Amino acid sequence: MGPIVLTQVATGLSVLAGAVLVKSVMDQKPMAGPFQRCATCNGTGRVTCICSRWSDGDVGCRTCAGSGRMACSSCGGSGTGRPLPVQISVRPPTNRSS
Repeated sequence: MGPIVLTQVATGLSVLAGAVLVKSVMDQKPMAGPFQRCATCNGTGRVTCICSRWSDGDVGCRTCAGSGRMACSSCGGSGTGRPLPVQISVRPPTNRSS
């Protein structure tokens, strides 16, 4: 085997090892962080644009800029679920004397 073949084999093995390393890290902790993927867009952040529903073959509008895909309305285009801000107020109990 020549030096070029050995270099190509070594490069291929290093790419394979890197892919295995990245997969193991992704299995342990996904990049989405503490939020789960959006169920509407499956984490892509994009959904089919409304203009393609009534289209006669041509797709494109101002919202999707001609791509036929627009930002997901459920996650705002982030691809992850967003926590909803909620404010809970509790009144102190009233003492009823009889």
